Amino acid sequence: MIFGIHVNPALRLRNSVLAGALATALLLSGCSEKKQQAAAPRVPVTVTDVVQKTVPVQVRVIGNVEAYSTVGVKPQITGEIVGVHFSEGQDVKKGQLLFTFDPRTFEADLLRAEANLTQDEAKAKNAEVEAHRYTKLVDAGVVAKEQAEQIQTNYDALVATVKADRAQVEYARVQLIYTKIYSSMDGRTGNLMLHRGTVVKANPDNPIITINQINPIYVTFSVPQQVLPEIKQHMAKSKLKVTATIEGQEDRPETGTLTFVDNNVDLTTGTIKLKGTFENNARRLWPGQYVNVALTLAERPNAIVVPTQAIQTGQDGSYVFVVKPDLTAESRPVKVERNIDNQAVIESGLSAGEKVVTDGQIRLVPGSKVEIKNGGLQAQETKP
Repeated sequence: MIFGIHVNPALRLRNSVLAGALATALLLSGCSEKKQQAAAPRVPVTVTDVVQKTVPVQVRVIGNVEAYSTVGVKPQITGEIVGVHFSEGQDVKKGQLLFTFDPRTFEADLLRAEANLTQDEAKAKNAEVEAHRYTKLVDAGVVAKEQAEQIQTNYDALVATVKADRAQVEYARVQLIYTKIYSSMDGRTGNLMLHRGTVVKANPDNPIITINQINPIYVTFSVPQQVLPEIKQHMAKSKLKVTATIEGQEDRPETGTLTFVDNNVDLTTGTIKLKGTFENNARRLWPGQYVNVALTLAERPNAIVVPTQAIQTGQDGSYVFVVKPDLTAESRPVKVERNIDNQAVIESGLSAGEKVVTDGQIRLVPGSKVEIKNGGLQAQETKP
C-alpha cells in the first residue's frame, strides 16, 4: 500500500516568499554595515611638523623693575619754601635748581659773621703790634717780663677768636647755600610732598621729593640656588643676556645684561637675587613694574621642538598624536625636557619631519582616520 504526502500549494508559496524575504533582509543588512564602515567620518585635525633647531637654555622667573639709583631730597635748613622750579613727574638734569628757601635770615647771619670777623681781625692785628712792642721793651729792660707775657696771651686769644670767626663765616655761607637745592643727578621727579609757602624743618623724616634714575634701569629677580653653579659657570665665559617682557607685550621684549649676583642666598626662600641692567631708552620699563624675566645661559643646537599645544597628558605621562603617511593617528609617548616660548623641547619620542596634531586631539583614538584642516601641509593617504 503506497502512502503519499500532499502539500498545500498555497502553503508552499507562502514559505517560498518568507525565505526569499529573509535572504533579502540579510543581504541588505550586510551591505548596510559595509557601507557604514566605508563611510566612517574622518576626524578633522590641525597638524604641524616636528622641527629641529637651536633653542636657548634659559631660566624664567618673575622680576621687578627697580630704579638704577634713587635720591630722596631733604632740606638741610629750617625755612620757608619760596620757589619750586620743576613740575611733578618732570625729567630733571644734574645741577638743575629744584627749590629755593627764603634766604634773608641766612644772608643776615653771614653779614653778622663777616662783621665779627673783621672786628676781631682788627683787634688781633693791634694785639700783634703790641706784643712785638712789648717784646722789645722787655729786651730793653723797660717793662717787666710778666707784663709782656700778658700782652702776648691777649694776642694769642684774639688769633683763636679770628679762627672761630672764620669758621662761623664759612658755616653761615654754607647755610646760605642750602637755601637752594639742586638735583644731584639726571632723573625723573615723583610726587611733590610740599609746596611753595610751606615752612620746612631741617632734615625732615620724609623727603620732599624723590628722584629716580631710569636710564639705565635695573630688573631685579631671584632664581633657585640650584642653578647658581651653572650661572657662575656661564658668566665666567661671557656676559649673560637678560630679557624682560611686559605682560600683554610679549612681542616686544627688552634686552639687557646680567650685572649683579648677590653675595648670599636667602635662607628663607632658598633663592639668590640677581640684577640685569637695561638701557631703557624707550622708557618702557618703569620702577615698581612686574615683568617676565628670561636669563639666557647658553644655546642648545639640534633640539627637537613642537608646539606646547601638541603635548597631551595621560596616566602614563606625556604623549602626542602623530599623523602617519596613511592619515591615521598614532599615540606616541614623549619625554619633554622643558618649555620655551610656547614650544616644548622633546628629549625623546619624536624625530624631525614627523607631523603631530596640535588641535582636535579630544576626538582621536589610536588608529583614527584624520582629515588635515590647516593649509600648507599636504598629507597623502597611502594605499596598501
